[in-house]
Amino acid sequence: MKKYLMAIDAGTGSVRSVIFDESFQQIAVAQHEWTHPEDPRYDGAIDFDVKTNTALLLDTIQNVIQKAGIDPKAIVGISATSMREGFVLYNQSGKEIWAVSNVDARASQEVFDLKAIAEDMEEKIYMASGQTFALGAIPRLLWVKNHLPEIYEEATAITMFNDWIIYQLTGILSLEPSNGSTTGMVNAKTRDWDPAIIQECGLKDGMYPPIYKSGTRVGTVSKKMAELTGLSENCIVSTGGGDVQMGCVGVGAIEEGSAALLGGSFWQLEYNTATPNISADCKIRVNCHAVPGLWQQELIAFFPGLVMRWFRDAFCEAEKEKAKTLGIDPYDLLNEQAKEVPIGSHGVFCSFSSVMDYKGWKHPAPCFTNFGIDPSIYNKATFYRSLLENAALVTLGHKKMVEELVGSFPSSITFASGASKSNLWCQIVSDTLGVEVRVPKVREATALGAAFCAALGAEMIPDLQTAVSQYVEFEKIYTPNKENHQAYELIYQQWLEVSEAQMNLSDAGPLQHMWRAPGI
Repeated sequence: MKKYLMAIDAGTGSVRSVIFDESFQQIAVAQHEWTHPEDPRYDGAIDFDVKTNTALLLDTIQNVIQKAGIDPKAIVGISATSMREGFVLYNQSGKEIWAVSNVDARASQEVFDLKAIAEDMEEKIYMASGQTFALGAIPRLLWVKNHLPEIYEEATAITMFNDWIIYQLTGILSLEPSNGSTTGMVNAKTRDWDPAIIQECGLKDGMYPPIYKSGTRVGTVSKKMAELTGLSENCIVSTGGGDVQMGCVGVGAIEEGSAALLGGSFWQLEYNTATPNISADCKIRVNCHAVPGLWQQELIAFFPGLVMRWFRDAFCEAEKEKAKTLGIDPYDLLNEQAKEVPIGSHGVFCSFSSVMDYKGWKHPAPCFTNFGIDPSIYNKATFYRSLLENAALVTLGHKKMVEELVGSFPSSITFASGASKSNLWCQIVSDTLGVEVRVPKVREATALGAAFCAALGAEMIPDLQTAVSQYVEFEKIYTPNKENHQAYELIYQQWLEVSEAQMNLSDAGPLQHMWRAPGI
């Protein structure tokens, strides 16, 4: 009987189940969008609705099996990936009692309280874990302790969402280090829970499940889940990882010194190192890679994908209608228009994300500036191109940070996820960074990385390196134009001045920051 694998991907905006065959060809996918409710009682509070989202998760599993038209018992391995930073708390009986999404920002006071314990508290935790309080779980756990003490006292376990999916499938609580490291409670060097951090931050002991590396067999599908889905109770369920780390596995960025740019709602520039390489300036996030013996220097640009969606929906109704008639993507029409706009977008600058400063992370109020009122020049295409260039300029700043840290940057990077579908954007990124940009055939690579982990746990492959060497292929390669790169280097310096001025206005009060970390 032919064998199949399933990858479950719980992203910020949706959950999907994907079935692959033994050659890692995608057979079927089922997806549900989901939203995360705000709690109006608390500023910045965004929860994760476990009951509703469990039903959506189960429905995607059932639907993808139906779409694939296969015997569900032919699925021999399953793994999971998810958005990072969000987590679930469980009680002694294994019931989920509280969960929070990755975009939650309720714990500002707790950040101030932690810094009041010791002036260098955040720096000490960063040097051990590679994480600051900006995105980690520590402040939010303390928020639960302070505001929901009955939940905190009842909690006996914590997992990330990819581990929650493993729990749904097997009934076994576990954690893996790539997403677990984003909590700030995992020691980057040992890739295990750090008791010193937990104790120093005033968190209780005893709720930290065992950590298994990605691709480790946790168990098999439970009887209950088998009855609900038709899956075999012999189907092996293995640890996966955070969505970014699984994306890097799926595009083959698993060697020391390699780099990948994942262009989705957020843009993550990932640079692989053979040691944590944690710098005392606390500017770069350091995560465990899904591959043992590798870590990632992570630089994040906020909202490029979400900003493009906003621009499309707010200003491009004509393109949306025309694209619907032609059966194409509205972005294809916008890209064609923007191709005619020169480098630098006729001098128009926009600011939608600042260069990363992990300890003091904030972004100024968004803006477009330095434009005139001649509609033949300053039009939709010009503003659209400035958005494309803004994301690339932020990434150039992140490239410079890697160069400053390690002394070099690879001459070629892999560019994947939604943004890599745009030929224009790929070329802008190549020209701006001055490096070759390779686009893999499988651009939505997160599920593929999880499928590799499912195969590893099911002993269908010996290691992740083998899967990458045999099944990751590249579709397009973009080479940088040297003159364009020199132009973008000058534009970058001007863009920095605009961004810094906008930040000063946001800090002073007349403008509102687009985003800032809790406690900043």
